[in-house]
Amino acid sequence: MKIIACIKQVPDSEAKVKAENGQITWGESPLVINPFDEFAVEGALLQKEAYGGSVTALCIGPESARDALKHALAMGADEAILISDPALNEIDSVGAARVLAAAIKKIGDADMIMFGRQTLDNGSGLTAAQTARVLGLPMLGLVGQIKVQDGSVRVERVTEEGRQTLSTKLPAVLSVVQSIGEVRYPSFMGIRKASKANIPVWSLADLGVEAPATVVKRTELMNPPVNETKVEMIAGETPEAIAEALVAKILAEKVL
Repeated sequence: MKIIACIKQVPDSEAKVKAENGQITWGESPLVINPFDEFAVEGALLQKEAYGGSVTALCIGPESARDALKHALAMGADEAILISDPALNEIDSVGAARVLAAAIKKIGDADMIMFGRQTLDNGSGLTAAQTARVLGLPMLGLVGQIKVQDGSVRVERVTEEGRQTLSTKLPAVLSVVQSIGEVRYPSFMGIRKASKANIPVWSLADLGVEAPATVVKRTELMNPPVNETKVEMIAGETPEAIAEALVAKILAEKVL
């Protein structure tokens, strides 16, 4: 079985995002593999262990995104591919889906394409479905369990209302959730192997596609207004005196 796990590099979850000079910045916060995409890699590795085959990690991003791919390799992915092009700096989910679909076709013969349920930086959770649409493949979302048999995949979806069981023919696109299993820690040997891995970089020209016309357009970007508050302690010799002072303060501030 040939599985492709699509991942993304995002700011650490502790990052404080703000606007500076009309641009989004997260300060000195490190960039990491999207935590939800770790479950996509874990799900892919579980299928490889159960049915054999290979796992390829695929990522759109700048050169720094190599670190996210190395994390996937350290977890156990067999190979990794980075799609990097200046024309993709402001890409939206529709454009990303078209580029990912082109890369998936270039890799060829994928039985299963896996995504995390969403990303920390965007959070739309649309790229998996949009990629499936471009590829013309069935898509199963919110997947918590996977079973492959006779050229079909049977999954258990985890929803707010309960659990659903669905199946479809392979190849297919899956978006997985945390119920897929606990994410494994990269082993020491995996980290060493990943550090020496050769990660090919594909440009839009390599994929034979033009720069997507759908990009994020921001006419103005600013920080939300700061809500300043202050605390005043009301003291008194007795509870009654404190209550009277509090009532007087409330009336003076015209709260009531």
